[in-house]
Amino acid sequence: MRRPGLLAVLVLVLAGLFPASASSAGGRRVPLLAYYYQWFEPASWQRAKTDYPRLGHYSSDDASVIRTHVDWAKSAGIDGFVVSWKSSAVNDRRLRLLLDVARARDFKVAVIYQGLDFRRRPLATDRVAADFRLLYGRYAHDPAFFRLDGKPLTVFSGTWQYSTADIARITGPVRKGMLVLGTEKSPQGIRRLAHVTDGDAYYWSSVNPDTNDRHATKLREMAAVAHAAHGYWMAPFAPGFDARLVGGTKSVPRDSGRTLRTEYAAALASGPDLLGLISWNEFSENSHVEPSVRHGTKSLDVLRELRGVPSSDSPSAPSSPAARRDPLGYWPGVLRITGCAVLLVGAVAALARLRGIRMRKEEGT
Repeated sequence: MRRPGLLAVLVLVLAGLFPASASSAGGRRVPLLAYYYQWFEPASWQRAKTDYPRLGHYSSDDASVIRTHVDWAKSAGIDGFVVSWKSSAVNDRRLRLLLDVARARDFKVAVIYQGLDFRRRPLATDRVAADFRLLYGRYAHDPAFFRLDGKPLTVFSGTWQYSTADIARITGPVRKGMLVLGTEKSPQGIRRLAHVTDGDAYYWSSVNPDTNDRHATKLREMAAVAHAAHGYWMAPFAPGFDARLVGGTKSVPRDSGRTLRTEYAAALASGPDLLGLISWNEFSENSHVEPSVRHGTKSLDVLRELRGVPSSDSPSAPSSPAARRDPLGYWPGVLRITGCAVLLVGAVAALARLRGIRMRKEEGT
């Protein structure tokens, strides 16, 4: 039997270390963005929580936490975060920090503008318009900003609370250079804003796919309207939901990952331009996929399977705050490179030994 040459051995070794990931629907890999919240202080974890992050009661100002979040997300096939934002000293600082981390780690960031206040009332139109101009002028040109067909992507949360004329005043000055998706909840809403937005990103985290028999149909209908208006469609899906501690009444069980699989399939079947995962770390509504005390890494394990990412990249939480200072994305890379080098050296040595043995045998005959 013919022995493989050195080049063939190297290819086999590298293929084993760096397997290719599978594509999504119809051979076209649909980008996946996860909604990300940056409002956390250590005290935030004392209110309305039934689960907690594996990383502890963190602050959104902790760069080591953000680096770990990005590395974990990438390990599960997530392409970027859609970060909740409206301009303030704290939010601006944290957005800059997230962009810095994303840029260094080849990750992407989009922004969802929070157009409603804590009581779900619309902010003043002039303020929102000024914030969108600031977003475009100061942040949207960053290389880490997620782009769709070359334009930075933003989402305007709460558009259903604004008149069409007010939406036009807000989006008009920035839409030539930046995409602004609405967050309408129906085909009629998308149609209403078709000429003043660039599509829709429906934020639907509370649906129970086991009891709502129109769930998948509604997503397809909304996608059809958005696409008919030459807009983009960002389809939502979630692992589960429970907002009863913050005034909600619905609870959607995770069912060991089955809810996530069902909602992902429905979102993908709607023909989206983007997939919107609700959420990375919305712990008050229990839609989080971030590794947690109660749910562990189950959601990321399911996502990894759905996205065709090798399970060998599964996350493990740092054992202490000190360990977080060297987050997951660094050491696994070093170990993988080191392991690759060791295997390559071993392969070369083994081939050399086999060649020497063969030559000695030939000389003895």
